[in-house]
Amino acid sequence: MNARRLRVLMVCLGNICRSPTAEAVFRAQVQARGLQAHIEVDSAGTGDWHIGKAPDERARRTARKRSYDLDELVGRQVSTADFECFDYVVAMDFDNFSNLRALAAPAQHAKISLLLDHSKRHFGDVPDPYLGGEEGFELVLDLVEDACAGLLDRIVQEHGLVAQP
Repeated sequence: MNARRLRVLMVCLGNICRSPTAEAVFRAQVQARGLQAHIEVDSAGTGDWHIGKAPDERARRTARKRSYDLDELVGRQVSTADFECFDYVVAMDFDNFSNLRALAAPAQHAKISLLLDHSKRHFGDVPDPYLGGEEGFELVLDLVEDACAGLLDRIVQEHGLVAQP
């Protein structure tokens, strides 16, 4: 096992809806399994429109209903340096997956995956809820909870992680 913490980056377009939701959900799952000494998580967007801004209020409200906290998160844009710093770079949809592959060096492509590829029930894209209503944010949270659990199982298995007391 690595002595350093494994780093996971969740990525969507603007870093105000899907990726901060995934960051908060994944962080909560890591903590619930006692793995916070082994894994850290962050989020970013491929676009620059929301740098320095809080997550969308609808995403925060929906997350709060399920005891996730997005209030302290701040939007940022993914950079080429992220591919050096993070072990897993997880895109919410195929467009962002493609953008990440274009930004990363070919040797770093293996770090990039689609979040729903880690789900046992869902495949494809986590839909962008930004232009829709509240139900879109609920769907995003349902998909993210399931896929983050699968991603965490994969990381635990790949690295032989054991919970710390």
